[in-house]
Amino acid sequence: MALTPYYSHAGITIFCGDCREILPQLGRFDLLLTDPPYGVDFDTDYRRFTTGFNVERKAHKPVHDDNKPFDPTPFLQVGRKQVIWGANCFSSALPRGSWLVWDKRFKNGEAFLADAEAAWLSSGHGIYLYSVTQQGCIRPEPIQHPTQKPVAVMEWCLERANQPGTVIDPFMGSGTSLVAAKNAGRIACGIEIEEKYCEIAAQRLSQEVLEFA
Repeated sequence: MALTPYYSHAGITIFCGDCREILPQLGRFDLLLTDPPYGVDFDTDYRRFTTGFNVERKAHKPVHDDNKPFDPTPFLQVGRKQVIWGANCFSSALPRGSWLVWDKRFKNGEAFLADAEAAWLSSGHGIYLYSVTQQGCIRPEPIQHPTQKPVAVMEWCLERANQPGTVIDPFMGSGTSLVAAKNAGRIACGIEIEEKYCEIAAQRLSQEVLEFA
């Protein structure tokens, strides 16, 4: 069955659907960079937060399949290298590699939810740290997905992976990895099962100037 992109422009392509069905039709990529459901049933109702952090208090839709254990095994051969966020939640299913740690603490030493988040990189065996420099939960880009990473964090992942060529994100959410890839001049493809987030990602990718505001 021929695939029809939800969005395709300037080397960036989005497919809306289940990545388990779409990936086998796409071939191999140079780098898999993704932030999948961790299998932790994360509470996405941000109305539960009150004071102390500047986050939008809204009820986000639960992350698809986050209430089930995540198995990274089917994705370990998708790219020549892989960067998979949340890997501390399923590290027993991964071979040796490096760890990329996003230090989320603010200048005052506090953090929102966790002090850091970790991603597994399929090459090497070091631990690398990226620290935020912001005063609080305020980012240059709007937070449009409950587990959305900052663009700068995904750009850092691309640099640390040091793998030229194409990029694939099977769990692209609101498209942050694709924005990072576009900023780096990379050809990239994203897959997202929720059409709402496909539309948000397409809008973000179309805002070539505003993304840098």
